[in-house]
Amino acid sequence: MLLQDKVALITAGASGMGQAAARTFAAQGAHVIVVDVNADAAESTAAGIRESGGSATAAAVDVRDLGALERLGADVTREHGALHVLYNNVGIPGAAGMQLTEADWDTGIEINARSSFFLTGHLLDALKAAGGASVIFTSSTSGLVGSPFSPLYSFTKGGIIALVRSYALALAADGIRVNAIAPGQVETPGLAAFFRIDDEQEIATRKAAFAATIPLGRASQPEEIANVALFLASDLSSYVTGVTIPVDGGLTAK
Repeated sequence: MLLQDKVALITAGASGMGQAAARTFAAQGAHVIVVDVNADAAESTAAGIRESGGSATAAAVDVRDLGALERLGADVTREHGALHVLYNNVGIPGAAGMQLTEADWDTGIEINARSSFFLTGHLLDALKAAGGASVIFTSSTSGLVGSPFSPLYSFTKGGIIALVRSYALALAADGIRVNAIAPGQVETPGLAAFFRIDDEQEIATRKAAFAATIPLGRASQPEEIANVALFLASDLSSYVTGVTIPVDGGLTAK
């Protein structure tokens, strides 16, 4: 039980990688706070964890709302006192191309970068109170290498990597480790959104073509990302901070 009696908060925790991490953390003894914009999905995920013998609660939060993030931080600090794991997982593909509307730009920045920056700040007291905590961010292989299709996405995910280094240095004296995971192609409900088309057959064709460029020859499963998150959340990584771990089947090794 690597997270026995720990409290963990996961954003975008009701589907895909976030949901897999919520279930994995709970199975390892953590009380999990499932944060998602979809209230029903968040509660369904938390309920499923409880039915499996774990401990979880749900919080419906639109991470673009800075006031809601502040209230979430205050609620968690008041109810639990300490937060041992903060998994800033939320993110979207965002708009493609180089000619974006102001709304496209704002949405990508607000969800992929601003939300995690502010939420971490609102939870600093709770993280410090844990006497040793882990903050995890979701970056992307597109933050490590360029994306000709979505420069905005690469911009936000690359910024996460720099933020992680800075936070790791700033918070080391408080016993707070800060790291990032950079997934490649992951089989989640949100994967199709990266292709920005509705044709299911064409999406399948493009997914297969992308998988063929991965040295391991396939996309990852959400649970494979969750296992790396568990490593970073637990004392197994007690001397690891300031790094970004690609979980991409060897894609960025080429």
